[in-house]
Amino acid sequence: MDNIKAIIFDLDGVLVNTAKYHYLAWKRLAKELNIDFTIEDNERLKGVSRMKSLDIILEIGNITLDDDTKNELAQKKNAWYVEYISKLTPADILPGVIVFLKSIKANGIKIALGSASKNSMLILTKLKLKDYFDAIIDGTKVSKAKPDPEVFLKGALELNVLPCQCIVFEDAQAGIDAAINGGMLAIGIGSKDILKKANLVLPGFSNIIFDNLEL
Repeated sequence: MDNIKAIIFDLDGVLVNTAKYHYLAWKRLAKELNIDFTIEDNERLKGVSRMKSLDIILEIGNITLDDDTKNELAQKKNAWYVEYISKLTPADILPGVIVFLKSIKANGIKIALGSASKNSMLILTKLKLKDYFDAIIDGTKVSKAKPDPEVFLKGALELNVLPCQCIVFEDAQAGIDAAINGGMLAIGIGSKDILKKANLVLPGFSNIIFDNLEL
């Protein structure tokens, strides 16, 4: 761990449980399109861009639409999602996250966000987490979706560290793959059965501090 200079976090499902609001918004859109969209289907959307997520839902419903219509639907879904997350408060931060962030800072380690979400700044502001981050790379700064490592590599570049000096925390397999593709260590937050490629999997940040991590 001595060579680790930076930690890069995904946002949804790692620092805050906004994943449920994504699901509610996509479910609402799917219902409008008469598509049966389940919680199991939603697993395929984790760590995936908005337009790619819409493509997956349309594929499930065996529906083909032109780009203009798809853009309108994606904007509608995002409006619903923003409506849901506008009610977020620091109480929505997942257990143990603040203590873990403080333990990273205490060790002089840099922190970046690496998220596909274009609403990252809104969420971090609502949660009062923004000041913990030395760099914020989100969907407004990248063009390639995970498992492409672009979002994490840009984070490393902005922090002025090498990819091999970074640990990525992710809750989606696409994100784990992106970290590995970028030459970084990957720690999964969630289930070992799903995040099989991660270097380490934790159920969450409760009772975890940086000094206790063993990779």
